[in-house]
Amino acid sequence: MSNIYESAEATLGFISSPCLTKVELRVACRGISDRDALSKPDPCVVLKMQSHGQWFEVDRTEVIRSSSGPVFSKIFLVDYYFEEVQRLRFELHDISSGNNGLRDADFLGAMECTLGQIVSQRKLTKALLKQGNTAGKSSITVTAEELSGNDDYVELSFSARKLDDKDFFSKSDPFLEIFRINNDGTESLVHRTETVMNNLSPNWKSFKVSLNTLCSGDQDRELKLTNGKHDFIGEFQTTFKEVRAEQEGKQIQWECINPKYQMKKKNYRNSGVVTLNHCKIIKMYSFLDYIMGGCQIQFTVAIDFTASNGDPRNSCSLHYIHPYQPNEYLKALVAVGEICQDYDSDKMFPAFGFGALIPPDFKVSHDFAVNFDEDNPECAGIQGVVEAYQNCLPKIQLYGPTNIAPIIQKVASSASEEMHTKEAMEYFILLILTDGVITDMADTREAIVHASHLPMSVIIVGVGNADFTDMQILDGDDGILRSPKGEPVLRDIVQFVPFKDFKHASPAALAKSVLAEVPNQVVDYYNAKGIKPKCMSDFESSRTFSP
Repeated sequence: MSNIYESAEATLGFISSPCLTKVELRVACRGISDRDALSKPDPCVVLKMQSHGQWFEVDRTEVIRSSSGPVFSKIFLVDYYFEEVQRLRFELHDISSGNNGLRDADFLGAMECTLGQIVSQRKLTKALLKQGNTAGKSSITVTAEELSGNDDYVELSFSARKLDDKDFFSKSDPFLEIFRINNDGTESLVHRTETVMNNLSPNWKSFKVSLNTLCSGDQDRELKLTNGKHDFIGEFQTTFKEVRAEQEGKQIQWECINPKYQMKKKNYRNSGVVTLNHCKIIKMYSFLDYIMGGCQIQFTVAIDFTASNGDPRNSCSLHYIHPYQPNEYLKALVAVGEICQDYDSDKMFPAFGFGALIPPDFKVSHDFAVNFDEDNPECAGIQGVVEAYQNCLPKIQLYGPTNIAPIIQKVASSASEEMHTKEAMEYFILLILTDGVITDMADTREAIVHASHLPMSVIIVGVGNADFTDMQILDGDDGILRSPKGEPVLRDIVQFVPFKDFKHASPAALAKSVLAEVPNQVVDYYNAKGIKPKCMSDFESSRTFSP
């Protein structure tokens, strides 16, 4: 089976994609023994990251003299991508006094892991392995913390009174514009209110804007507000720090100044007064807030065993098991599963099949356990799913039709139970691998609309060379998916990609494409439900992880 993993992982390296967030990694070691029994070691940790099968140094800590249990002050800052396997290697070296290079240093051990493993556990402790992968008494602990950009929103509402009249035959039609003053002195329009017609004392509707957009997360950044329609009435400047003081019960208002009038008119006071009526900060939690709060990704696989795949004994079949080259089903399964498994502590994954005649009575089933244990369809790791898939092929008869609604409903049933706990502890990802257009489109649309209310996402990978045009409707990217009764999805939870688009690309490219939307889908669900992440202390004492 190593050939399948090597093929799938060969190019799981860096892919150019927008960084989801930045993560700070803090490092400490314990139980370090020195080769020189008369003195303590002078440890330093080197962080390396894998790209295209090669290890490259990212950064290193300071050297701490004479310490067998160092806590390093150096913080590693790394970009985090949920949709990629980011392999890290922490190497511990004993740097002799007067020499900070590694060439003459003693290698004390190393630990390899993925960034996903670290953030899902928040604090990862593992043994340091020496040459030959032997474990000594020393260990390393890596603690992750998200370097938060400010994703919070603020809700604001303004009113004005006694604005200057700019119209001859009626009163002014004012609106309010908010500009952020950038570091280079330029202005960026943040928000423009609606126009209130024929009114010198308007009340504008409340609006929401992200703090990143409003002030780049800098509360002291200057904001400029201008008042007018086609004719300029006046302006004033403030900061978000001053605006948020309204939350403390202070009434905040500004005189609206027209610089031209101020220079020309001797007794000029202002062109009206603008009042802040309401300021409310809306906390928006991130994907890592939920993951680090203990939310588990429950990964389920569903595999198409319809006759259109071809006889698995024939080398032309999509299910043919080649001794050295994994088929498309295996490539897609491993590429996506390798990422999701880091976020599931017990590493047990349910695997189902559909469209086959199954033993003992050989009736068609659209949601049978690939391991044939209906009471426990879970497989141990992605490797276990691969083995269960290969073992079941000789025991079943490929049949049809291609119905996926039953498997969506099965996973939705589990997600529904989780929803009723009203906690952010389990989010379900269903990976469906199919070779053709589904034959139960109406039922599938109905099932997806229902599932859009649940902590659940559906990934569909089209295997083979079929025309998957009709499947794009499920994705929702080209319009809102609706049930046959016309009910729209609450949120977009489906991602469909044809494998043939990635046939000559790396497995990592496929995983990136199908998983890129998942973090936002997780956040959208929990934020919409008003469910906050749990604190670490609420769950870490009772949580165990498989290696």
